[in-house]
Amino acid sequence: METENDTSVTEFIILGLTDNPTLCAIFFVIFLAVYVVTVVGNISIIFLIRSSPQLHTPMYLFLSQLAFVDIGYSTSVTPVMLISFLREKTTIPSTGCVAQLASDVAFGTSECFLLATMAYDRYVAICSPLLYSTQMSPTVCFLLLGASYLGGCLNASSFTGCFVNLSFCGPNKINHFFCDLFPLLKLSCGHAYIAEISPSISSASVLVSTLFTIMVSYVYILHSILKMRSSEGRSKAFSTCTSHLTAVTLFYGTVLFVYVMPKSSYSEDQVKVASVIYTVVIPMLNPLIYSLRNKEVKEAMRKLMAKTHCFP
Repeated sequence: METENDTSVTEFIILGLTDNPTLCAIFFVIFLAVYVVTVVGNISIIFLIRSSPQLHTPMYLFLSQLAFVDIGYSTSVTPVMLISFLREKTTIPSTGCVAQLASDVAFGTSECFLLATMAYDRYVAICSPLLYSTQMSPTVCFLLLGASYLGGCLNASSFTGCFVNLSFCGPNKINHFFCDLFPLLKLSCGHAYIAEISPSISSASVLVSTLFTIMVSYVYILHSILKMRSSEGRSKAFSTCTSHLTAVTLFYGTVLFVYVMPKSSYSEDQVKVASVIYTVVIPMLNPLIYSLRNKEVKEAMRKLMAKTHCFP
């Protein structure tokens, strides 16, 4: 790899979640099943939304994109993790490490922006319903989607730029189940603190801006719901937000644990567990959250099944 770092390290060893053979066998079966459910569930959400005219609205456009991002997010990490359960030593070349780091950060950041976009969509739908078709026009929706993916690419470039400028002249064992930047910084023999500044600032900016957007949106949403006189209207408004709030709580809860809390307050194993949750488990849960807790999705699913003669 042609970079500025003069190093003899051309590959890294992924230590994975555990080196216990019994646990490796159990984890392989569990996470293979999780990955299959993730891919099938999210593809099903995308297909259902594309096949159901009643779901051709901005909210479900964003949901279909979230499903696409979840597939990419899980795929960037899970296959390498599964391989580590089958081998005594899992190696990944430096270029592969760059690719995995870039895809993981790009999809993870895009998910942050999409969750913020979905919160803004709910804000407009509940607080300004008469202006919804104007404020969430197709042009606006595609601009928001473009900004989400662009933000993911920019943050990923910050991380990969930091990585390729690091020097690795010693141990090459990554105490993680994928190429994450912070375990890599521990292996660097250069000035890791300086290299850490750029990705830390960009990640903090993404987390603060998206979380602030979500919180402000829901403050206005809650205010509008409490002003509604009809209990049926309040119930319907709450029901359109509960799925999104559940997904936001799960995702941001684990991400903030890893990237915001002081490093001395938790162990490396706890970081691995939290990382498994937001990179592997949550992409599997999102289709279930949005299908089981959403009446419109369940109705569209029933109609599609009836149309294809799955049900009498």
